[in-house]
Amino acid sequence: QVQLVESGGGLVQAGDSLRLSCAGSDRTFSAYTIGWFRQTPQKERESVAEINWSGDSTDYADSVKGRFTISRDNAKNTVYLQMNSLKPEDTAVYYCAADPSRTGTKYIYWGQGTQVTVSS
Repeated sequence: QVQLVESGGGLVQAGDSLRLSCAGSDRTFSAYTIGWFRQTPQKERESVAEINWSGDSTDYADSVKGRFTISRDNAKNTVYLQMNSLKPEDTAVYYCAADPSRTGTKYIYWGQGTQVTVSS
């Protein structure tokens, strides 16, 4: 099974940018739909963005549209989440997940998460 490793989180100020990376352990990663999710102790996990296997179809939560961009480099088995104009409400643990069914509904492989903290 593919293993996912997130990186790129950190502590930033409101208005700053961060780029998260999700690295897959093998080439099967390039065939999967990949999603980014986030969770805080106060909220249920929410979907942030997803990208299909080829990278030509993406979807975003309304709360991040226009600020976040998901992309992928299948040659590097990596998906990115570029986060601009960060807000304190973006503070969460961010997870990437892989959906082998490519439907965007069956995320079965998950990374360990990376913390993003946005201070005001």
